[in-house]
Amino acid sequence: MNENKTNINWFPGHMAKTKREISEQLKLVDIVYEVIDARMPLSSKIVDIDDLIQDKPRILVVTKYDLCDQKETDLILDWYKEKGYFVVPVDLMNGNVDGLLNLTNRIMGDINDSRKQKGLQERSARVLIVGAPNVGKSTLINRLAGKKSAAVGNTPGFTKSLSWIRINPKIELLDTPGILWPKMSDQEVAKTLASFSSIKEDILNLDDICFYIIKKLYDFYPERLKERYNIMDISDMTLVYEMIGKKRGALSRGGIVDYEKVSNIIMNDFKNGSFGKITFDRLK
Repeated sequence: MNENKTNINWFPGHMAKTKREISEQLKLVDIVYEVIDARMPLSSKIVDIDDLIQDKPRILVVTKYDLCDQKETDLILDWYKEKGYFVVPVDLMNGNVDGLLNLTNRIMGDINDSRKQKGLQERSARVLIVGAPNVGKSTLINRLAGKKSAAVGNTPGFTKSLSWIRINPKIELLDTPGILWPKMSDQEVAKTLASFSSIKEDILNLDDICFYIIKKLYDFYPERLKERYNIMDISDMTLVYEMIGKKRGALSRGGIVDYEKVSNIIMNDFKNGSFGKITFDRLK
């Protein structure tokens, strides 16, 4: 089997439209929640986000913290803090979001103090929530609201338009579709995004992404690759697929390994968390 070298780029028209609409609404916004995935805290950060949100106060909301390798992710989060970011990790499935709400209210308190000095009335916080596809924005909104206020989907591109949602008397959120950037010059970033479902699978070569997943697991978590598939060497990817196919019964007539089924097994195992808590990004 040979790895496909086709470059990954996915920037559908609705993403360009979303960026235009955010720019148009930005004057109404007080604070920005920039949402990133704890399993890829560098790769999931939108490249041109600073141009989009300008000088608005920003909180870096790190979702899926319960699913990441916290030791590795925390190194990156500390790096963000050193750069001056407000960083709030959240476990959207089991934890609470009180820390995020408290920080939002504190920042808005400073904004309202400034408004009063200018003779303007206090107001509730207007928060823009923005991030790459499938990083958990809708789940975050529902956790903040304490109810189902935003539809949740597990495919990128699920949210299609901007919409205001009242979280509580003090906070209104402007929900936005997931956005990427027009040209992905770093294909490792693109493949990491694809691995964690931030890029639609139907535009991808699935074998290519599965090769990448296997390689990253071998580099960072070889013991888990051994435990799951009894693989200790990935120098021959055809042999790797043969071993997984035979171990998991992904065979066609005559006992021949079905490589497509093997790719689906790898991807499903990865999505289901069968390799444990992982983080694919590392500081250089």
